[in-house]
Amino acid sequence: MMRGRSDGVQKKRLITSVCAVTIFLGFLYVYYGSIFGSNSHGASALEYGSRSLRKLGSSYLGGDEDNDGKQDESSMRFALEDGEDEITPKSFPVCDDRHSELIPCLDRNLIYQMRLKLDLSLMEHYERHCPLPERRFNCLIPPPPGYKVPIKWPKSRDEVWKANIPHTHLAHEKSDQNWMVVKGEKIVFPGGGTHFHYGADKYIASIANMLNFSNNKINNEGRLRTVLDVGCGVASFGGYLLSSDVITMSLAPNDVHQNQIQFALERGIPAYLGVLGTQRLPYPSRSFELAHCSRCRIDWLQRDGILLLELDRLLRPGGYFAYSSPEAYAQDEEDLRIWKEMSTLVERMCWRIAEKRNQTVIWQKPLTNDCYMEREPGTQPPLCRSDDDPDKVWGVQMEACISPYSDHDHRVKGSGLAPWPSRLTAAPPRLADFGYSNEMFEKDTEVWQRRVENYWNLLSPKISSNTVRNLMDMKANMGSFGAALKDKDVWAMNVVPEDGPNTLKLIYDRGLIGSVHNWCQAFSTYPRTYDLLHAWTIVSDIVRKDCSPEDLLIEMDRILRPTGFIIFRDKQPVIDYIKKYLAALHWEVVATADSSSDSDPDGDDIVFIIQKKVWLTSESLRDSE
Repeated sequence: MMRGRSDGVQKKRLITSVCAVTIFLGFLYVYYGSIFGSNSHGASALEYGSRSLRKLGSSYLGGDEDNDGKQDESSMRFALEDGEDEITPKSFPVCDDRHSELIPCLDRNLIYQMRLKLDLSLMEHYERHCPLPERRFNCLIPPPPGYKVPIKWPKSRDEVWKANIPHTHLAHEKSDQNWMVVKGEKIVFPGGGTHFHYGADKYIASIANMLNFSNNKINNEGRLRTVLDVGCGVASFGGYLLSSDVITMSLAPNDVHQNQIQFALERGIPAYLGVLGTQRLPYPSRSFELAHCSRCRIDWLQRDGILLLELDRLLRPGGYFAYSSPEAYAQDEEDLRIWKEMSTLVERMCWRIAEKRNQTVIWQKPLTNDCYMEREPGTQPPLCRSDDDPDKVWGVQMEACISPYSDHDHRVKGSGLAPWPSRLTAAPPRLADFGYSNEMFEKDTEVWQRRVENYWNLLSPKISSNTVRNLMDMKANMGSFGAALKDKDVWAMNVVPEDGPNTLKLIYDRGLIGSVHNWCQAFSTYPRTYDLLHAWTIVSDIVRKDCSPEDLLIEMDRILRPTGFIIFRDKQPVIDYIKKYLAALHWEVVATADSSSDSDPDGDDIVFIIQKKVWLTSESLRDSE
């Protein structure tokens, strides 16, 4: 009916309507397609698991309205050989600002929404529970308002920008313990803790004195190198150990004292989100010379001492457990009961008291299996079954049993490790577990030394001595990438894929630290916590496992700090694929080189280095340094 009318008014109305619709559609495109929000929060409000998020974040992966956003897995793979060209997204949406600290597999909102039935008394709600593919955030995590480029190490050990972690409740709650203090735009860390108000350095010296280490040096002339700090707070204990050439895996859950691990990593101190709950920690047996708990609020007597037995699995022969808690010194009835029961339990575990003084007791684990063999039949806890692999950790339930030593460790009465730093390049005794020769180990060390030198040459226009601090090797193999960084003022989280050779024990034997992980899932860390990621064939591996490479790239972006770097080392088709997503992820190319530049045996590998741009939501991100 309207089509037959020719008066000017109708034409004007029609033109006006078309213009209005065009402008409206254009607004939607800018609003949802751009990462620069125009509202006060600067990000589109995309609900977790909502249709709008799945549509915007997943449609380019093959999702559509009919399947309610479920992703077609075949479309999530890129062809490494046949050269198929896939749809490239113009952009990724930005997650809502309230998700600026999202940890996908440790998200309590997910637990509530999925109505998971978890035993709170066993800390299951602090363990990993990952979203299904259709419930993942396919969006970029924004920085908090006012975010600044982090303060550089070593200054960062003692102060961080408050805007980067805008949580000050710990400063008020622990004000009498000198954990942290708010001073203007910064949060400062005096080095205190629940049981070392006067400084971690004095406390560490007192532990060394209790153990009669020469000159009160905690590293014991290089024989004590790797430490596990359970319930670490803001990781001042581990931070102050670094100056003694001791590296600590500082461990805490994302619990009521939220952001402890986030503070630790912002400071440049090695740390990991984890909990002593129902599953083994992601570290192999005999990894640490010292475990430490300073008022860590753990019920060590629960479930037949299963948590103490997990520490026992992780300690090396002759390793120590330093325990600072009221049970070790208080005289009230309940503390005395706990102390008596703990003493009885550890005695049956063959631990002995190395020293007990003031508020701290230090137990020592035996050097051999002799004590275990001499126990009365039926003594609890029992020895673990002979078919139990103490190094198998990913998704493995803890058991209340003692892991005896290997024949080698029993025979040599210890781990047979060289003191630090010699152990970094000495062939680890456990090489034989993999059928690797000393020559293979030495060759691997040499190859990665050359590769890392080449990486730094390629990065040299962009970095100086203190540009990067927190590094992650996403596929660490024997840890030679991390070993090659010894003379740089950095530390590396060495990640070993859960479905490959469990070489993480070689990495710990070298005096380095790391974790087992499955890269089809998100890593247990806060956003913006690593300065450099090393991705050696990790993207190729993901595709072979039928997992989404797009999800992996988004996860890498989540972990990476603004201005941080990723070193991809992979085949040319993989690099070409990654290049499609540079604009969507707001990454820019730093360098590209083939392997011949470092005389590499894998001559067809391409080295591709990107840097994460600084992108904003509502407030400017200022480089403070």
